[in-house]
Amino acid sequence: MDVVEKPEQNRFELTLDGGTALVAYRREGERLVLVHTEVPAQFAGQGVGSKLAKGVFELLRASRRKAVVRCEFLRGWLAKHPEYNDVVDG
Repeated sequence: MDVVEKPEQNRFELTLDGGTALVAYRREGERLVLVHTEVPAQFAGQGVGSKLAKGVFELLRASRRKAVVRCEFLRGWLAKHPEYNDVVDG
């Protein structure tokens, strides 16, 4: 279960047994504006959102891209994981 980017759909996905968790984005120049995180209800409270968030920021770091975080869930996650602040721009 790895996070993958689906650029044709403007989102990152984590495929689960019985659903897909995702982070939707829009492009703004070289940056990605992360606008929404969605985890299927049956996976709530199981750490899926955190795994998804970590995967997204790892992929962004590896590709040397920056993110503008507009999603409340991701903002909260980043507050607990300042080691990813280098990926955030604005």
